[in-house]
Amino acid sequence: MTTVPAYDVAVVGGGPAGMTTALYTTRLGHRTAVFEKEGGRHARASHVHNLLGVSENVSGRELATHAIDQVEHYGGDFYPDAVDAVTRRDERDDEPRFRVEAAHATVDAERVVFATGFRDRRPDVPDIERFTGRGLHYCLHCDAYTLADGSVFVLGHTEHAAHVAMTMLNFTTDVDLLLDGRDPEWDAETEAQLDAHPIDRIDTAVASAFEDESLDPDEPPWLGGLSFEDGTERGYVGGFAMYGTSYNADLAADLGCELGADGAIDVDADRQTSVDGIYAVGDVTHGQNQTTIAIGDDAAAGLAIHKDLRPFPKPVAAIEDEAAAAEAVETQVPGSPPDLRAQMRRVREMRTHPGLREPSPGRD
Repeated sequence: MTTVPAYDVAVVGGGPAGMTTALYTTRLGHRTAVFEKEGGRHARASHVHNLLGVSENVSGRELATHAIDQVEHYGGDFYPDAVDAVTRRDERDDEPRFRVEAAHATVDAERVVFATGFRDRRPDVPDIERFTGRGLHYCLHCDAYTLADGSVFVLGHTEHAAHVAMTMLNFTTDVDLLLDGRDPEWDAETEAQLDAHPIDRIDTAVASAFEDESLDPDEPPWLGGLSFEDGTERGYVGGFAMYGTSYNADLAADLGCELGADGAIDVDADRQTSVDGIYAVGDVTHGQNQTTIAIGDDAAAGLAIHKDLRPFPKPVAAIEDEAAAAEAVETQVPGSPPDLRAQMRRVREMRTHPGLREPSPGRD
């Protein structure tokens, strides 16, 4: 019978959220596994923005590669595998509480972290998806900077789309709100706000997107503009699709974790869900769509999980007498497992470690 590997922590999702949690729990002495299916949302980002010390020339995939190298370097395990189910195991002493079953691997874990993110709802415009990250964007705080002083569109018909269009006036004087043939779904107050702002509202459905042919043909194409069903065309440097999000929370829901009204996973201040031992981090809990926020959340989660798992210091009430105390110290100190401690010793002797190490432009 094949033995199922046992971990202190299993992280489902290998974006910035999951990898940060895994990095913390691994370096804090807990045997950790990360599962990530190929082509996560962050890995598809062509440029990483707002991450201190990291050039925006770095792609999400490059950053993910460094993150995997780091976690493995410090003793964690990475499974490039899609998780099919997370279930409770029968309660037994000294055995992990949960089983994580993936397409090609099964592990047991004492704690499970969902870092499964969300999916943007895509616009129903032919040819536009190929410009994702190169003219078609979903995160105002990430990409408004790159569109400043250009002709910009916001695709959408909801309250949120209207407010994004008005917010873009902080960056440019030329903003079109494209309803794409749909009726607006905002209230009278928002309607009055829109009327008071210099935004061109276009009701006509969008027929297709076309590329900017003035750019180097050897480079990936950048959006040049949109064609409308009435036969007109408008040139844009880029814009935003605002149709909401869909949270990847099915695995957590199947386990009994409570979800919010929007479908995100509910968590407390320590990022623990309503199910004891199950945590959730990053966009699947709030949909902020920010690498830096995910990293901060998940560092906090890693610390909380460590405090939950660490064996020391032990409360006095847990030590029945001096003999039991002596036995406990003899058999359990140090608290981290031997293989991770051995890796800590090896890393201590190394002079070079994984990650971005290139000098800044203009520096030796």
